[in-house]
Amino acid sequence: MTDAASNPMLEIADLHGYYGKSHVLHGVNLHVKQGEIVCLLGRNGVGRSTTAKAVMGQVVAKGSVRFKGREILGMKAYEIARLGIGLVPENRDIFPDLTVRQNLMLGVKDPRAVGRWSIEDMYALFPRLKERDGTPGGVLSGGEQQMLTLCRTLMGDPDFVMIDEPTEGLAPKIVELVGEFLQEVKKRGISILLIEQKLAIALDISERLYLMGHGRIVFEGTPADLKNNAAIRKEWLEV
Repeated sequence: MTDAASNPMLEIADLHGYYGKSHVLHGVNLHVKQGEIVCLLGRNGVGRSTTAKAVMGQVVAKGSVRFKGREILGMKAYEIARLGIGLVPENRDIFPDLTVRQNLMLGVKDPRAVGRWSIEDMYALFPRLKERDGTPGGVLSGGEQQMLTLCRTLMGDPDFVMIDEPTEGLAPKIVELVGEFLQEVKKRGISILLIEQKLAIALDISERLYLMGHGRIVFEGTPADLKNNAAIRKEWLEV
């Protein structure tokens, strides 16, 4: 039997990323297996969001990014999305003048295809969105907008999702809802790379995690490994 880690859903090797002349990523290595939640932790500005953007073809990068065994570095963002990768950006990027339902429908890549998710599924997971069905996205609360952008990405039926800081600025009750939502996503066989700063949610829902510092991976292990390593947490994570 082949080890799943030897044939991961996503495999990043020696990834370097750049904004103009600024060299942000310095040889990042990580992988995410089928149906796994992996968390990428670190302080602000260490390169976590840039890693996700490099995977999506949104920044200049070199090295290797393989998705289901296929090299995707150098492809255009829309081509990468069509392969089955979704990105939930930190700034949410909803359309403020469109209703909740219209925002969700924009996430659908092929209206003729039957995906894993329907609008009814989204409303069952987040009943508050159902209540706001006809409301313009721009007047939703921060928590509601986060729910909407998570659901819109899933409406595209991706096999792998990168989610950037989904709990930033949210009330504890909404953070709990987001955690439950991610577990439901995993149950449907979707792999997740969760970019987070909050240690609690990372320890609670991820199977493995990576800790990033200065554009490099400085630690890899299980939540228990990180919990037991106070020195690493103090040096690279705690303020």
